Amino acid sequence: MSQVLPGDAPQVHDLIGIGFGPSNVAMAIAIGEHNAATGTQEAVSAHFFEQQPRFGWHRGMLIDDATMQVSFLKDLVTLRNPTSEFSFLCYLKSKGRLVDFINHKNLFPLRVEFHDYFEWAAAKVDDMVSYGHEVVGVTPVHRDGVVEHVDVTVRSNEGLVVHRARNVLIGTGLRPLVPEGVERGDRVWHNSELLAKVRELDSTAPPTRFVVVGAGQSAAENVAYLHRRFPEAEVCAVFSRYGYSPADDSSFANRIFDPDAVDEYFAAPEDVKRRLMDYHGNTNYSVVDIDLIDDLYRQMYQEKVLGTERLRFLNVSRLVGVEETPDKVRASVRSLVTGEETVLDADVVVFATGYSPVDPLGLLGDVADHCLRDEEGRVRVERDYRIATDPELRCGIYLQGGTEHTHGITSALLSNTAIRVGEILDSLLDRGVKAASDEARLVADGSGSVA
Repeated sequence: MSQVLPGDAPQVHDLIGIGFGPSNVAMAIAIGEHNAATGTQEAVSAHFFEQQPRFGWHRGMLIDDATMQVSFLKDLVTLRNPTSEFSFLCYLKSKGRLVDFINHKNLFPLRVEFHDYFEWAAAKVDDMVSYGHEVVGVTPVHRDGVVEHVDVTVRSNEGLVVHRARNVLIGTGLRPLVPEGVERGDRVWHNSELLAKVRELDSTAPPTRFVVVGAGQSAAENVAYLHRRFPEAEVCAVFSRYGYSPADDSSFANRIFDPDAVDEYFAAPEDVKRRLMDYHGNTNYSVVDIDLIDDLYRQMYQEKVLGTERLRFLNVSRLVGVEETPDKVRASVRSLVTGEETVLDADVVVFATGYSPVDPLGLLGDVADHCLRDEEGRVRVERDYRIATDPELRCGIYLQGGTEHTHGITSALLSNTAIRVGEILDSLLDRGVKAASDEARLVADGSGSVA
């Protein structure tokens, strides 16, 4: 599928990927496996650019005892290709832990172990990625009134370099979200940076109080970790509910993550999509594993019995103010029932308040003018995860994430990653074959344009 521009121009990549998190690692693997199984005529040329200096996935949240909320079988490859040498089981075999893991009788590995698996897989396809390279712009290449290629400008320590591509795959992940008006600082953190920030704390002045804001899995994990890590400190959990709500991971509810559910969601009317999200939001959003809920309640009750209460829950409450000083941070918490405010002088306030999707059009510059939106101003996305565009734009702009409104709850989750990249690759191949046949026809008949 690869092309070379006339003269001394560089190769035109079939695909340039922006970001190299788990989703785009899975894409690189799928392309590599395809290329290995086909001849050079059908090979897909692809390269990925990642601004981080090395692979990393939520490093600040790799708490030593935190486990995945998804089965190890939903790794980077298994649902697409159960025989792949990039599976989590092959990783375990390479590490000499396969039998030990089987004896563990657990579908949910430690998060730190799954991160190591991702690193292991990423290292096996590192010839397809450039780390320390940030994509800073995408511009259309016009020819005969249509855009068949885009130029991707990449910045690194060596300066700016432009790469040309037929398709772009955006996999830049999510961005940490804090409430409006809150500024992150030395004592005001987002949970995505928890472990790095903890290491920076002054060991000569042990912290005496933490405030953790949020009601989801990350918030509960942060509370448990800080309570364990700093045995002299008080940990105050602030959330607007009466208590943490348990995640629904029952077998029937988990069908919302099935590959077939994406087809059903995509085809559903808008009102049905909204209802499905309302019905099944408790499989993923602002919910906590029941075992962790039980552990935290048990710890709280034990401290009440012993008269050593370090674990406090300010429920049905909301943080209404944060004021940071050089040596403390003052948090104001208001009861949603009485309106009474409690002021907490703390060493750190941690916001476990989730993430927001990155605007997929933010990097596209003039290319974004060709992308279509729906009645609510959201990007229109086809079933193959390609942004719907006007006829002038012939190249494909694909998304890994930011498609929840069209493809459902699995948009930014690992559950459907292996299937999704397979579908995107199939789309690339189908469109690439068509493009190649069109070009061959044009050369043969001398028409010079594509109808």
